This record gives sequence, structure tokens and C-alpha cells, in this order.
Amino acid sequence: MTETTTSLENTPLPDKEGRFGEYGGSYVPEQLQAVLDEITQSYENIKNDPSFLEELAALNQHFTGRPSPVFHCKNLSEKVGGADIYLKREDLNHTGAHKINHCLGEALLAKRMGKKKLIAETGAGQHGVALATAATLVGLECDIYMGVVDIKKEHPNVVRMKILGATVVPVKRGTQTLKDAVDAAFEAYLEDPVSQLYAIGSVVGPHPFPMMVRDFQQIVGIEAREQFQAMTGKLPDNLVACVGGGSNAMGLFSAFLNDKDVSIYGVEPSGRGFKDGDHAATLTLGKPGVLHGFSSYLLQDDNGDPLPVYSVASGLDYPGVGPQHSLLKDLGRVNYVTASDDEAINAFFELSRTDGIIPAIESAHAMAYAVKLAKEAGKGKTILVNLSGRGDKDIDFVIENYGKDFGI
Repeated sequence: MTETTTSLENTPLPDKEGRFGEYGGSYVPEQLQAVLDEITQSYENIKNDPSFLEELAALNQHFTGRPSPVFHCKNLSEKVGGADIYLKREDLNHTGAHKINHCLGEALLAKRMGKKKLIAETGAGQHGVALATAATLVGLECDIYMGVVDIKKEHPNVVRMKILGATVVPVKRGTQTLKDAVDAAFEAYLEDPVSQLYAIGSVVGPHPFPMMVRDFQQIVGIEAREQFQAMTGKLPDNLVACVGGGSNAMGLFSAFLNDKDVSIYGVEPSGRGFKDGDHAATLTLGKPGVLHGFSSYLLQDDNGDPLPVYSVASGLDYPGVGPQHSLLKDLGRVNYVTASDDEAINAFFELSRTDGIIPAIESAHAMAYAVKLAKEAGKGKTILVNLSGRGDKDIDFVIENYGKDFGI
């Protein structure tokens, strides 16, 4: 497969106000809106610029290692005894996840805009590692805000960010997890939006970030569509991806949204159960609201304030979700389902011990649902899972908390 230098603009959404139907938009102070308008214009200028696209394509190929392969999980498929399960191996990207796809784009944009620093939040640490990597590559400073609970949980990624030269800023308030890290990063951005670019880590936030991150992630679906047809002679019957903010899912789903014969499943974390504070199943149990400068489905109390959320996967415990996912739920184009902590951990070990691939806990949620779906779909059907990240970062946590249950 050759380098892709075609336009990043492959879908008509959002509209000029940054809305996906009733969702999205920009709910920010006037001062920040002027900065966001500048970012929007800069992105509109570069997204069809051949020199930008060629630079990004070259980095995707020679730095990230794209295209990431599609792999047929023959052992797991035979064990499950139903549909054939395939993986889009985003875990094989440099830095270990899909996050590098949009981080490279955001870093190149920041460099062209004359910014001095990239700042961001991170939950599982994969966005933080990818952004620190991209910042180093293009010569920018980098600050990563991370909840202290996640710092302890994802220690290997914290070390990686520091080795790469980023400053990891511990966030000690609230639940000390992803939502609080986003709050802290936004506040830091408001203090100096001129010399910094807030490189949001998912398809969330005020316009233009849901659009930009989606566009940079679309390479996942574009590659997968071509690869799967080359392998099997047809499109997959089903797509599956985990959903927190929703970037890896939008990356895969976007290339197949007009294929009505392809069923699509976004898997949210049901955690320990559906009691408030025990899950992060935003699209399953939330209702429309506003958080972090955009409107989407939101887990919220009677006053509209975000509820506490939880997941064994640090990258999924966010009370909101991307506005395009919110629209796709309302349209019924994507089926949003759930997987629990226990199901995800079981899938973590299942994939590791059948096909020799240790997935990120986030990705294990998608694997858990894919196994369930394979049994229901039956022989002759196919499932393509976006394996969004690898499990190196999770090994210590998993062994400490679940190792005895699996003979370790």
C-alpha cells in the first residue's frame, strides 16, 4: 500500500458551526473562541495542502509504521466457534496505539501555526505518550495533565512520557482521573491560548477538535476497508470498537458509515455495574448536555453536572462522548453496547492466550463484545475489531489485581 496523500475531508459533517446534528458546537469564553476560530481556519487551510498531506503521509509510513495490518484471529475464532474475528492492529503503531495518528497531525498543525507548546490530558497514558513523541519530533514543549489515580495505575506510560521530555502534571482533585485531567488542562490552556495548542486526545471538545481528530483517525478505516476486501473479497459483516471519547471507533467506523450491510458496534464500559459512579456508559445511560465546551450525551445529575464515572480502563472513564457518536446513536446507525470490567479482563487473557496478542484493557472491551457477537452471528460471518492499543502499559496493574485468578 502506498502513502495516502488524498484529502482528509471525507464526510460532510460537521456543519460550519461545528455541529453534528444537535451535538458539538463551541461553548467557550469569547476570548478562547477567537483562538479556536484561528485554529479552525488554520486547519481548513492545511487539510488539503499537498505539502502538509505529503509530510503527514511520510511520517505515517516511515515513523508510525503504517499501514497497520489486519490479522485473522484463527485460534480465537475456532475456540469461540462462531463468526471469524479479525483485528485492525493499531497496537502495532509506534507508541503502541491509535493515538499517534492524530497527535502527529496536531503537532504539525501547531508547528505551522507558530505555537511553542502542546498541552493535553491523558487517562491511560497512550495519548500522553503519543503527544510527547510528536512534540519531540517537531521540536515543541509538551505538558501532559494526568490524574494521580491513573499515574499510579499506568506507571510505565508515565515513565515513557518523562523519558520523551514531557512534563507530567499530576491532577489531585475530584476523582483524580480523566475528567479531572481534562478540566486541569483546559484551565492551563485558558491561561495562555496564544503560545500553546491544546491537543485534545479524542473526538471531543469544542469545534474544530472533534472534526480534526476524526479526520486524522480516518486513515484507520480507509486502510481497513482496502485490506479486508483484499483478504476476504468482501466487506466485514460487523465492526467493533471500544468507546470512551470515541476516537479509535470513529477512525474505523467513518469509512463504513454508508455501507448499510455492515453492522457497527461501539462498546462502552459498564464497569462494576450500572450504579452511578460504577460505570462510564455515556451513550447507554446518558442524556444530552454540555461538558468541556461541546454538547453530547453526558452522564449527569439533575442539575446537569457530570456524574462520577469509573472503568477498569483508564482511557474509557469519561462522562461525555464525541458529538458524532451522539448523532450516530440517534440515527440508529451505530449500536452502542457495553462490556463489564470482568468481561474485559477475561478477554484480555483470552486473546493473549489464544493468539499471542496482549491488548490494552480499553481494546479488551471491544474484544469481549466481539466474542459474544461471534457466537450470536454464527459461522460464515465476519467481525473486524479495532485493536486500538497494546497492553504493555496495563501488565503490572492486571497482574497485581487479577493475576491470581489466571494462575499468575
